[in-house]
Amino acid sequence: MFPRLLPTLTLALAALVNGQATDDDALGVGNGFLDFETGQVSGQLVRDSQTLASLKAPSGFDFLPRDFLPNLTHNGAHHIGDVSFRFKVAGGASWTDVDSASTRKPVAALQGLAAGVIAGADLGPTLPSGTPLKVTREWLTVGDGLALRVNITNNANATVELGSLGLPVTINNIFSTRSAENIQEKCSLADPYIGLDAGYIRVSPVTGTGNALVVAPLGSSPLEAWRLLDEPQGDYWYQTQTFEGNYEWMIHSQAWAENEWKDAQPWNEPTSKTLKAGETYSVGLKFAIAESIQTIEDAVTKSEIPLAVGIPGYVVAADLTARLYLTHTSPVKAIDDHGAFEVKQDEAAKGSPYLITPKAGSWGRSKLTITYEDGKTQVVHYFITKAAPETVGDLGHFLTTAAHYTDETDPFGRAPSIMTYDREANAIVEQEYRVWIAGLSDEGGTGAYVAAATKLFVQPVAREVEVLDEFIHETIVGTIQPPDSFAVRASTFFYQPDAVNYTYDANLDWTTWAAWNKERAYTTSRAYNYVHPVIAYWTMYRVARDYPEIKTREEWSWYLNQAFNTVQHCLSNRAADCDYGLTGLMGETIFAELLEDLKHENLTQEASALEASMKYRAEFWETLAVPFGSEMAWDSTGQEGVYYWTNYFGLNNTATKAINSITAYMPTVAHWGWNGNARRYWDFNYGAKHAGTERQIHHYGSGLNSLPLLHYYERHPADFNAIRVAFAGNSAPLSNIDKEGFPSAAFHSFPEHLAWDPYTGDYGLGFLGLGLGQTLYIVNTEKYGEVVFGGNVVESSETQVVAEPRDAVRRRVFVADLGLKISLSAGAIQTVTYDREAQSVKLEVGQAASEAALKAASTIVWLSKTTAEGAEFGVTGAAKARGGFQVDLSSGKAEVVIAKM
Repeated sequence: MFPRLLPTLTLALAALVNGQATDDDALGVGNGFLDFETGQVSGQLVRDSQTLASLKAPSGFDFLPRDFLPNLTHNGAHHIGDVSFRFKVAGGASWTDVDSASTRKPVAALQGLAAGVIAGADLGPTLPSGTPLKVTREWLTVGDGLALRVNITNNANATVELGSLGLPVTINNIFSTRSAENIQEKCSLADPYIGLDAGYIRVSPVTGTGNALVVAPLGSSPLEAWRLLDEPQGDYWYQTQTFEGNYEWMIHSQAWAENEWKDAQPWNEPTSKTLKAGETYSVGLKFAIAESIQTIEDAVTKSEIPLAVGIPGYVVAADLTARLYLTHTSPVKAIDDHGAFEVKQDEAAKGSPYLITPKAGSWGRSKLTITYEDGKTQVVHYFITKAAPETVGDLGHFLTTAAHYTDETDPFGRAPSIMTYDREANAIVEQEYRVWIAGLSDEGGTGAYVAAATKLFVQPVAREVEVLDEFIHETIVGTIQPPDSFAVRASTFFYQPDAVNYTYDANLDWTTWAAWNKERAYTTSRAYNYVHPVIAYWTMYRVARDYPEIKTREEWSWYLNQAFNTVQHCLSNRAADCDYGLTGLMGETIFAELLEDLKHENLTQEASALEASMKYRAEFWETLAVPFGSEMAWDSTGQEGVYYWTNYFGLNNTATKAINSITAYMPTVAHWGWNGNARRYWDFNYGAKHAGTERQIHHYGSGLNSLPLLHYYERHPADFNAIRVAFAGNSAPLSNIDKEGFPSAAFHSFPEHLAWDPYTGDYGLGFLGLGLGQTLYIVNTEKYGEVVFGGNVVESSETQVVAEPRDAVRRRVFVADLGLKISLSAGAIQTVTYDREAQSVKLEVGQAASEAALKAASTIVWLSKTTAEGAEFGVTGAAKARGGFQVDLSSGKAEVVIAKM
């Protein structure tokens, strides 16, 4: 079902020289170009092929790889303007494939073009001989943008069925051979909304600044499916870490759905199109410029297609009522909930939202199909989870039972631990040729234990705390970390038959570079690995500190000290002992939490030392044009740490770069899979069962990248785009968790797959993002009025807002009007009342979010004024403690009033 592919960890950037047209100039660039300018769009067409060579915004930024075009001229390399389809004549048994890029010949230019048509061509010369369909293509002006129209005429004497029809959408996502600076200058990122007639592609410059591009349907050209095109690797290593590849806008997909995709559940119902003899069928795309990424939705509505905006997003817990705002020039005719939701419209509310509530028993992939009076159809894709605390409880139980490894005879010293789990085999992964996956290190081998640890910060359960505590003392100390050391090994599992009495599985390929021997596995230089044990230590510190009645093997101070020393072993002294210590590390927001707790405990010497380590890194990043270094040529990992520490030390220029970068690769669209999904397409190779280079849906990047964006939003509460994207990414890790609590590394997005990977893999860091970020946000917007992210609105009036949290943590609130962040160390917030007139917030706080969780006897309430305006706040009648205010919960609940001091 899945290809088996494992390229090297780092693809070196070769020094290719891009000159003139190559010997394999099937595209015909050697014969020149046709320049055009229409409204806000300008560019070039290749004269011979009449495919797009350049597509520029008013700023001059080119969304296409014009500088690499001479090396993209070979057969099989797709360009905008190409077309592919499968057809069969009536009575035929099988589909015939046609692709205009397969065997190129110069197309025949059309004469006598109509007004508004820039260029036109008959594609017959570049299509297989004997094709019964005549295909012509026109480039035309639409509004102040460009459009592509393809006309298909049935020249046969019988009906012809189009089983598939696709238009390639190729952009400059080629990082191969480029420097980091050149990637920022030249490249773009594309994300689809696979929403039928409302579908569109958003294209964002890598920098996150400047003009963006919207690709929208022309006429009836629904985005039914989104397919990676098969192409030769060429000079730029197609479908690798440095070149994700090119995709196709599929208007019809039936011929693929019944063949290559037959084992998958498609996003939309596959269709075909039947053409009678002599009938012409026209489809196409529009290319419109958005002023910025934040105004992409304005460009969508200007393109006259329906727009859906879901709040808080499209991952919806069973006890949450979501809102859906629909904008279109034509009224809604009907909404089909496919049996998953109760849908009713609140016409009295601003924006007249539809209230979307999951029906009892609904779970998993779901959708709403909306039809409009003008005949357009839109699909909004949701994922329904159990109530968030129940989902979190399932996760903790699963990982501390099914994934709990207890074989004390294990020669690698991995027991007891919480190990990678294989959902297909329903077994712990004890062996893997990528040794770290079975070795309790790297992201790919720590996902299970990092998630289990984070869960105990969110929702501690006595038995699970005992499992984690045992793991720390028996396995982290002495095995993952060498005896009497704060270093962290690259893997505890290795392949070396002469070094250990162990029967290796002969069916696994132990000849790859990833099958490390003991010496390589026991190296301790990879900085990224240090985050994982710190999470375990920090969680146990918080559990021991906030629930003193629970018995732990050490006092809370021991766990805090272990976390501090593990970080410093790697990052002190300018990170001299670790590779990649001067890059942003995945999950290093935990270091920020650690620093704050050191301050709360008045451990000033340790806090100062940790600050010094972070300050050196932040000041180093400030000197770099592109500070987001990584093991990869381009990545979406370093931004988290770079943002936090440069912002912490007031280095605003670099902090802003990080936010802009995240804005480029985390879209917001009406689809649970892409909404808030941080761009990643290579980590299936390193942490999944089914390896391959494939766009990942809600890999850990979604949860982690949400943290800087949430932090930024809390300091810029007018940026509504930021909270929409950030909350989507932060809630995404709930979708990875199945009904029994198994968490998948990520969802395979290719249409032949569309399934969660069976490994826990590197999931844990995404759940860390959720654990550190989940907050109830009360937001007042001009367009949508008062909305809540992470809860249900019980009452909203001119004087107050009452909301009930529905998030996974239930210990944080942010009130945008006040610029006030409220965080609790323990317990669970049950209701939030924001009094507009008094400028105060009242919380009803219980002892726990679930019956199984430990009951907090008290909690610390921390307050943070995130915006410059306004007075400071305090907790009425509460004593100060640990940098906050201590509130007694011993009676079972408490009322907490936060007011201006």
